[in-house]
Amino acid sequence: MQRRNLLNLTLGVASATALHTAAQAQSEPATDNARFNWRMATSWPQRQNITFQSVVAFCDRVKAMTDGQFVITPYESGELAGALDIFSVVQSGEVECGHTVSYYYLDQNPALVFGTSLPFGLTPYQQYAWLYYGGGLKAVQSLHASLNLVAFPAGSPGVQMGGWFNREVETVADLQGLKIRIPGFGAEVMQRLGAETVQMGGDEIYAALERGDIDAAEWQNPYEDEQLRLYEVARYYYYPGWWEPGSTYEVVINQEQWELLPKAYQSIVRAAAAESNLTMLAEFDAANGRVLQNLAVRGVELKPYSTEILEAAHAAAFELFEETASQEPVFKQIYDQWRQFRRQMFQWNQVNELSFERFILQADEK
Repeated sequence: MQRRNLLNLTLGVASATALHTAAQAQSEPATDNARFNWRMATSWPQRQNITFQSVVAFCDRVKAMTDGQFVITPYESGELAGALDIFSVVQSGEVECGHTVSYYYLDQNPALVFGTSLPFGLTPYQQYAWLYYGGGLKAVQSLHASLNLVAFPAGSPGVQMGGWFNREVETVADLQGLKIRIPGFGAEVMQRLGAETVQMGGDEIYAALERGDIDAAEWQNPYEDEQLRLYEVARYYYYPGWWEPGSTYEVVINQEQWELLPKAYQSIVRAAAAESNLTMLAEFDAANGRVLQNLAVRGVELKPYSTEILEAAHAAAFELFEETASQEPVFKQIYDQWRQFRRQMFQWNQVNELSFERFILQADEK
């Protein structure tokens, strides 16, 4: 369920940041004749239209706000680095910046999952509230700093779908031996339920399903899944995407390169990233309903996960969280704060939003 009551909150963040940036740019001009030409490696193929074009829009905004003095050129996955290698090329300084999701890199620190999404965690607008006003951004940025990275939230695909399957899954037993493309903590939960998981970039999913290398794959949402033509190689489309209820994408920047930027340019990057957070999610929300209808016309069978699977996955997820917290101090520190914020948010949204949406759904059916 989308948290639209927090849309104004996010808009306010972007607007306030932009106003601050403009004032700072006037009072603190960049170094005379300072020009920067950066490359941005991304985890996304260009045919992921909304996602990649949001990256392009971010780069265009930075260029416009610096009067052409700071140019960032985005590259699709595979051009500068593989979809799952963005952290490494930016950390090393081989590429100045990137656009990716932090849960691709849990081998560096499992707490990076908080920068993207946790199973049964926060929806996009709840995630924004936690990042900007609940202490989340400070925690996430501190973790990235330890990895020689500067990071800013820069987009969300919204509450995701539950993946494409070549066979129906109604019980936990049906997941035994299922080979599924899924990253992050969702992969670990699926493993605990008996599935075999594979991690790969979005541009590899179609061929893997077509060859039968995998039985299922999760990607994003109806719009982006249609762009990859996944409906051609899988019949069943499950929901909800319980492992990624509020994924956040991010811009990551090499620490040394960041420190070379004038303060005004740094503020402009922050403002452009905040704007991406708002506009990408809004565009996806506007497109997904229409595309979901298109998929039904194509013969795709839309199916909900059974209560049995959801309850088993929920139990396994929180067992995983507790185990990880007992072993990883940084994860525990963020998790304790995140869990308390999550509880408060769901209690609030049950009162203000869930009650409203329940009534609307019932009233509109009469």
